[in-house]
Amino acid sequence: MNGSALQKIAAGRAEELPGSGLEHPFGDDWEVFKVRGKVFMLITEVPGRPVVILKSAPAEARALCAENADITPGYHMNKKHWITLEGGGAIDEELVTELVTESYRLVVGNLPGAQQPVDPHTYGRRA
Repeated sequence: MNGSALQKIAAGRAEELPGSGLEHPFGDDWEVFKVRGKVFMLITEVPGRPVVILKSAPAEARALCAENADITPGYHMNKKHWITLEGGGAIDEELVTELVTESYRLVVGNLPGAQQPVDPHTYGRRA
């Protein structure tokens, strides 16, 4: 999957998530997706190529980076809690959708209960 397709799939999934909104707080070069004011995904071409930056649990982030050359620590973010996806052969639509949803769930899970638009423990998980 090329980088622009990656970004399109990620943005499409983010737009489907309850309470998700797109902002441009860092200018037109950055698409920032938030839920209840908290960032869960960034899309940009600032590093010279199309990338998607997502929140990830630290152990999962390490495993994803170790297993996939197209997933690296978060660009301009905390390298322990964020990952960067780049277009490449090993990243497919299902993985992108899953990682965007997981990033969203992690952020929702840190919101006060009354602000959570979904149950972060069950939303988007396969039965």
